[in-house]
Formats: sequence, structure tokens, C-alpha cells
Amino acid sequence: MSRVLTIEDDETTASDIAVELRKRGFSVDWVNNGREGIARAMSDEYDIITLDRMLPGVDGLTIVTAMRSVGVHTPVLMLSALGDVDERIRGLRAGGDDYLTKPFDLAEMAARLEVLLRRQQALAGQTETTLRVGALELDLIARKVRRGNQEIALLQTEYRVLEFMMRHAGRTITRTMLFEAVWGYHFDPGSKLIDVHIGRLRKKIDPPDTTTLIQTVRGVGFVLSAN
Repeated sequence: MSRVLTIEDDETTASDIAVELRKRGFSVDWVNNGREGIARAMSDEYDIITLDRMLPGVDGLTIVTAMRSVGVHTPVLMLSALGDVDERIRGLRAGGDDYLTKPFDLAEMAARLEVLLRRQQALAGQTETTLRVGALELDLIARKVRRGNQEIALLQTEYRVLEFMMRHAGRTITRTMLFEAVWGYHFDPGSKLIDVHIGRLRKKIDPPDTTTLIQTVRGVGFVLSAN
């Protein structure tokens, strides 16, 4: 049984989430404030977390940023009434794995959690431990990235984008492929999420005076290649 931590200050919303998830076989714990939420999230005892963006005490962005900074990789679905593109980008860049705007459909919320869990389980079942493209190396066990002798710090979502690209090195990857593999969307929602993450990755793994690894295929997508 998968354990879910729901960090949500609205009792009605939290109750609705818990009822829906328990019907689907999840075990759900609920906390209603950021201070207790960050302590529970840092315990790394849960399989997945639903995290309200606006919380008393400590807000959702602070919680997910703190988790990622200490190496807690529990998947996080962020829930928020702040639904504009910039807010969604902030949540994902902070380390959220997916973002759902309130009010939301409970069945969709549950489906997104299931997608995140399947992705996490698939990664855990991988037998290979290191991916390499030229001088770029990704350690799947330690979740560390290096180019040559230089270690590169990546946010959680940047890491997943890079991992997907490295697993498909030399192949053209469309935006829709990235949305499906990294965010669980089966369509391009028309946001700038992909461009934001590709831009950040380029700055980190393709510094000046090095061979460019991430290349744009105009009108199609991107390719990661050492050639």
C-alpha cells in the first residue's frame, strides 16, 4: 500500500483528497500546516506527497525546496489556487514533480499521483547505474551529474529532463515526448515549461568553451549528442 502525505490547511480539501485516495487503496496521513508538513516530508517515510502551495507557518515552495536540497526525492504533486503560468513554473522549478490548480477534479488528482508513482517505481527498477554522453555522466544511484571533473547541481525536474534526454541520446526529442515522460501529460499544454528547463540545463551542462551537447532541432524539438 502506497503511503501519501497530504499537506493541506483546508480541512474540506484535505478530507476530499483522503477519501478519494483511500478508495483507491492508498494510506493517507494529513497535516494542516507547513511546520509539521516540512518535518514529515523530510522524514522520507512517504511514497508521494500532495503539497498545498499556500500554507501557514512554512509555504509549499519552501518545503519542496528544502526537501530537494537535502536529497529527499519523494515525488510531490503541488496543489494551488495560483494557476497562472509563472506560478506553475515557480512550483516546478522549486522541485515539484507536477502542479494542479484548484479547484481540481479528484479523479484527475489521483491519476496524476498514480503516474508519478509509476515513474518512480520504473526508475527504481532500472538495472543500469550510470548514463554517459561524451564527458557528461549521470549517476542513477547517487543522483549526481558530472561533466568531466565538474559536478553539476540540478533541481529535481531538471534532473529528470536530463535523464530522459540521456536515455535517448542521439535521437530527436519533441516537447510532447518530454511533457509525457517528465510531467505525465499526453499533450503539449502550450506553456514555456520545456524551454525554461532546457535553458537552465544548457547553462549548467554546456558552459562556455565546451562542446555543445544540447542542440535545438528547429520546429521539432531537441537532441542530446556528443557529436
